[in-house]
Amino acid sequence: MKSENMLPFAVLCSVPFVMVLGNSMLIPVLPKIKSALDLSQIQTGLIITAFSVPAGLVILFVGILSDRIGRKEVISPALIIYGLGGAGAALAGALLKNSYPVIIAARVVQGVGAAGTAPIAIALTGDIFQSEERSKAQGLLEASNGLGKVLSPVLGAGSGLLSWWAPFALYAAISIPAAIAVWVLIPEPKKKGEKTPMSRYFRDLGNILKAKGWSLGACYIAGGVVLMILFGVLFYFSDMLESRFDVTGLLKGIIIAVPILIMSVTSFLVGLFMQTHKNWLKVATWVGLLVVAAALLVSSLITKALWLGIAMAFVGLGSGFVLPSLDTMVTSAASGQARGMVTSVYGAVRFFGVALGPPAFGWLMEHGRFVVFVPPAVLAAAAAIFVMLALQLHLLKPPGAEANDPDAKNAETLNNPDPAGTHN
Repeated sequence: MKSENMLPFAVLCSVPFVMVLGNSMLIPVLPKIKSALDLSQIQTGLIITAFSVPAGLVILFVGILSDRIGRKEVISPALIIYGLGGAGAALAGALLKNSYPVIIAARVVQGVGAAGTAPIAIALTGDIFQSEERSKAQGLLEASNGLGKVLSPVLGAGSGLLSWWAPFALYAAISIPAAIAVWVLIPEPKKKGEKTPMSRYFRDLGNILKAKGWSLGACYIAGGVVLMILFGVLFYFSDMLESRFDVTGLLKGIIIAVPILIMSVTSFLVGLFMQTHKNWLKVATWVGLLVVAAALLVSSLITKALWLGIAMAFVGLGSGFVLPSLDTMVTSAASGQARGMVTSVYGAVRFFGVALGPPAFGWLMEHGRFVVFVPPAVLAAAAAIFVMLALQLHLLKPPGAEANDPDAKNAETLNNPDPAGTHN
């Protein structure tokens, strides 16, 4: 990485770090919030969903906006909105007797702000770095996301010792300085020529989806599934540590952080490896999903805390293979004009995955440990098979068929991005 890009990229890495606090920091505190507000398991999970669903919906529009007016012009205001939502939730918890509806509304505001953060940062990274550095940069970006997940349970558990609403108060203190740093320190590449007319923009986007629909669809599904499982598992693990094993406070936050630390380190190493081995991107994706599926199946048979923690670590390991590989494939699937929208759809699916995880696992928890793990394991295995087939359709065609098959060609393109990342 060029020296002049190091400081701006460090600031850029703060964006997914800040965004991921929106959910991960609350995971160890959710049982305490549930008790303080007298909530059901599903109501507790909706605190995560209220953040992630609006983010997934709004992100489709901010992707277009970022392509039209610039990435920084979206990221910085989004971080401020994100921080204000957190401040509103903290004030509601501190001042109101029946604070749950206001907290849900504040979480919606946070989600709207979150839509313009990490996914647009992924697109900006694709704008700044060419393909020889892009895999490494995406690995670092995903690692910063993972680092946020690693630190956020500790931050959440630590601040939760003060009060159940204290984690909400950290959002404004962290996100507003990040918004200023992004605006001041990141030199956004200037777009050449006039802006593409909207009609042509959507036509080009439609051509990308038509040519690469199966390949992009596989990437979107894989991202949504792995994050739904990851956050669902963390939700379950947090509850089990407190209710069954009587582990609370900072120790609980540190234990929850272990599988995320493994995911973060794996993401970084996979990003480095993929910088020179792009033909392994699709393999890393479906192998990672199979690792997640196997870890979940083993977890259904485990009753001791130590072995359950080891199984959770393998969920983190598999996720670390999947996420940076998907980031590189998605960002390399479109030119700069449409990259924001393509990555925003990917980000929306990821948000919806996170939104589904806690309430889905909360519902599964009412039906026993076996039910908690086996259906998600089957889902992860099915996603792995779909990814393998969708990204290798040309292997299923008779000899010579791939020459006339756009999906086969572009499945390979997703795994071998062009040097400038400018193909359509």
